[in-house]
Amino acid sequence: MREIDTNVVVIGGGATGVGILRDLSLRGIPALLLEQGDLAHGTSSRFHGLLHSGGRYVVKDDKTAQECIAENKILKHIAANCIEDISGWFVYLKGDDPNYLQSWIKGCAQVGIPVKEVPLEEAFRLEPLLTRQAIRVFEVPDATVDGFKLLWANVRSAEKYGGTYRTYCKVQSLWLENGQVIGVYAEDLITGEILQVRSKIVVNAAGTWSAEIAAMSGIDMHILKNKGSLLVFNQRMFNRVINRLRKPGDGDIFVPHETVTIFGTTSHTVELPDDHQVDEQDVTALIEMGQNLVEDIEQHRIIRAFAGIRPLYESVDASDHEGRGVSRNFSIMDHEKMDGVRGLISIVGGKLTTYRLMAEKVTDWVAAKLEVHTPCRTAEEPLKNELATQVWDKARQLLGATAADKMMERLSEQAGSVVEAIARQPLLGQFVCECEMVTQAEVIHTLKDPAVHSLDDLRRQTRLGMGTCQGAYCTYRATPMIQEAFGGWERTVKEYQILLSERWRGITPVLWGEQLRESELARALYLNVLDFKAEESGE
Repeated sequence: MREIDTNVVVIGGGATGVGILRDLSLRGIPALLLEQGDLAHGTSSRFHGLLHSGGRYVVKDDKTAQECIAENKILKHIAANCIEDISGWFVYLKGDDPNYLQSWIKGCAQVGIPVKEVPLEEAFRLEPLLTRQAIRVFEVPDATVDGFKLLWANVRSAEKYGGTYRTYCKVQSLWLENGQVIGVYAEDLITGEILQVRSKIVVNAAGTWSAEIAAMSGIDMHILKNKGSLLVFNQRMFNRVINRLRKPGDGDIFVPHETVTIFGTTSHTVELPDDHQVDEQDVTALIEMGQNLVEDIEQHRIIRAFAGIRPLYESVDASDHEGRGVSRNFSIMDHEKMDGVRGLISIVGGKLTTYRLMAEKVTDWVAAKLEVHTPCRTAEEPLKNELATQVWDKARQLLGATAADKMMERLSEQAGSVVEAIARQPLLGQFVCECEMVTQAEVIHTLKDPAVHSLDDLRRQTRLGMGTCQGAYCTYRATPMIQEAFGGWERTVKEYQILLSERWRGITPVLWGEQLRESELARALYLNVLDFKAEESGE
């Protein structure tokens, strides 16, 4: 058993957890984050990627709307490399509720969300796929955010100030003495080693697993696990976020990301925190609802479906137990005051857009307990230092402007070593993944990261296989590099099994038409080029 001492243990490597780790580190508070999987493997990567303006909440949840517009502005300042500031449209259709429209316009004004009406003729010219059933269009400062980039940027920033983290390290129990949590017991899922971590405070930021963590100290916490399914289209159907201007519901938002578009969502209560399976009925329902905003939606190719779990906090006396009715605001629970358990705090609910604010409020509480008076500065300090101009220029010379920009966004300050490798060996500048412009040098560099234990980890850090081919070409192109990094063919095959099974799970609910043809091509590549057996390819 390894013994570790720190001041604060943060449980959970989603956006909120890594935000807390960064804030603690910037204030000089020693902290260790423990995550049972890879960073961003849960809800923080399984969402539509919208950086909210708050427009979806102004009518029913004005507090959340106020927080969203405030954090929207802050994140555009501190994390510009993780955000595409494309704006968003709220589209009012024939037959929609005029009373809701007026309440929405009034609500935006009250919370400070700037709104500009877009003339219909201009709207149809700028977004040709938009339904002609639209009768009014309003622009708000929505944007899109890459959850993977944002989380890793927070972690790299935390590391600069002394913060540490361990992935694939699962908390097995809380360490309790005389009604006080003084640490945790955790298992390293890679090595099997047991860790005994002593701390002054434990922060439960485990998202959909928060109730399970709280239960380790005998606390009954009500977390509503609300599953939302989404579809990924193989093209950028819109250049702006498209919301339907009505009471938030299923199938009313299109979010463009890089070369694809994410459309969703649904809302179903589930029992398990990792129930990510998408039902074909959800796919059919989403397509039917999507016709309200894109009339020929059935003509567009869907490349996969996925689902995420919203961890919504329910107070014990809540009267509305439906997912759409529960507030998207967050709650901080001091378990000493609420349950008589000292040294434990939980943060639940909220949205990725407000993760920084959530982290600030939690860290304020921790700092007060530890008598640390350093103020929060996460709203002012950028998540990355400015890259050296010569590195950026050299990358553009070697790769071209677009590919260089994408690589620099992914790697930030680590880009220099990749650029140097390409300069020494130009063939390393060839693309392994053409969809996401991932070079051989970047794959090799990322595979050397101690935090990368699997092909899925590689995918999350580089976006390899996340484009329109869904890994049909790039994954097998990367085989020699993967085989070297993982120490042989047997381990490589095992990694392919896991990755392809996950890819297959997302493809199966949308397996028709062009996607079926693409899947047959991918199957042929793995069965014939790599000499896989059918069971090895995840089928």
